[in-house]
Amino acid sequence: MPVTHRRDGATAYVTLDFPPVNAIGRETRQGLIDALDWVEAQDGLERVILSGAGRAFAAGADAREFDGPALAPHLPDVVNRIEACEVPWIAAVRGPALGGGCELMLACRYRIAAPDATVGLPETTLGVVPGAGGTQRLPRLVGLAAALDLIPAGKTLPGAQALAIGLVDELADDPLFAAQEVNHEHLATRVPVGDLPNPPRDAAAFNAARDLIERKFRGQIAPATAVDLIHWATEKPLAEGMATEREQFLRLRQGAQAKALRHIFFAERGAKVPAALAGAKAAEIASAAVVGGGTMGAGIAYALLNAGISVVLLETDAAGVARAEANVEKIVAASLKRGLIDEAGAAKRRAAFTASDDYTAAKGCDIAIEAAFESMEVKRAVFEKLEAALRPDAVLATNTSYLDVNEIAGVLADPSRLVGLHFFAPAHIMKLLEIVRGDASADTALATGFALAKRLRKLPVLAGVCDGFIG
Repeated sequence: MPVTHRRDGATAYVTLDFPPVNAIGRETRQGLIDALDWVEAQDGLERVILSGAGRAFAAGADAREFDGPALAPHLPDVVNRIEACEVPWIAAVRGPALGGGCELMLACRYRIAAPDATVGLPETTLGVVPGAGGTQRLPRLVGLAAALDLIPAGKTLPGAQALAIGLVDELADDPLFAAQEVNHEHLATRVPVGDLPNPPRDAAAFNAARDLIERKFRGQIAPATAVDLIHWATEKPLAEGMATEREQFLRLRQGAQAKALRHIFFAERGAKVPAALAGAKAAEIASAAVVGGGTMGAGIAYALLNAGISVVLLETDAAGVARAEANVEKIVAASLKRGLIDEAGAAKRRAAFTASDDYTAAKGCDIAIEAAFESMEVKRAVFEKLEAALRPDAVLATNTSYLDVNEIAGVLADPSRLVGLHFFAPAHIMKLLEIVRGDASADTALATGFALAKRLRKLPVLAGVCDGFIG
């Protein structure tokens, strides 16, 4: 059963149970309708607690349904019934409450999240907009500025940040227990989100949002449509705004951009760590050395900084160090200009970055990634220095695009430390990462490459040593 329900005294429990992430497909929507029918037939209930089984509340719609016609029951109808139910619902959120899961949460009278919760409406990243009231309820709850920041970009928030903006009402280590403790009289007086007033209009805020989207999401339809729908939330009644939102959702999900993004989504989900590496333990990466401060090396360094990894960039001399610092700073400045990071984020990245022409500066690093000139002689010399400078358990990686990884490894006393990590330029943007297995590459080193790829939000592909690898 994708949805279960039970009663304990004056409390009803409705649980989403559709592993692995409680996606809200047709069966789950029907299960919620059945649960609503059951709740409405009960006498003496004071609350309904909605939660998710396992590690997720609900990680959005089942995107596999998007290529066909919309199937009843439809999520907007489910959400509206939860909000209109005479018995108030409480969302007890662990793990992701994304997309439709967030819209279910917004329909509840009270929302409690665990610190590990992740909340938001990321639909624009799949080329669509929220389709069950998200663009209409969220601005009413958290205000225009927060809604314009979150919905068009498809941003998600951890539990503490969701609490800070008013998206959830309470943070608790055990949301289910906390939901049982909510005062009944207080719960009964809570105003449904859909009944909250329209947020005030702010032409300047909308102009700024559209300017940002033009810079950050040039050519993408969904983010701009999301801004238009949020504008509706400042002017129209909930029902009218939801009807327009639904029309746009159904239109966009059949569009070329959404279909292409869904194809990418499922392709990336299918890219997994090879079964042969399932038992291998990846090294913990807190700091990394990057050799070479050109376009590729600077991009790799910035990708690492984005993931919260401190970086030591190694060059051959003082002039090279200065060029490397300038190249990384260009990326920081460009990210600031495009709105990808704020001043605090830029400062954090700058503080975690150093450049040096002394290899001993990298002696404490957990991994070293070589992005030097494509010369076997140069690369072998680099790895001799790296092996001498770094700890024996540090992973070594070459970014070579075509040289023989085995020949490079031959210069090392312990060639099992070496793998290929072939990034594509610009390395902080392009998602593909070839992980090249040499003849001597240890499973631990390879597993570290896959773990790092995940942390960098790259798409890892295992390759062997051959001309050109895969890309």
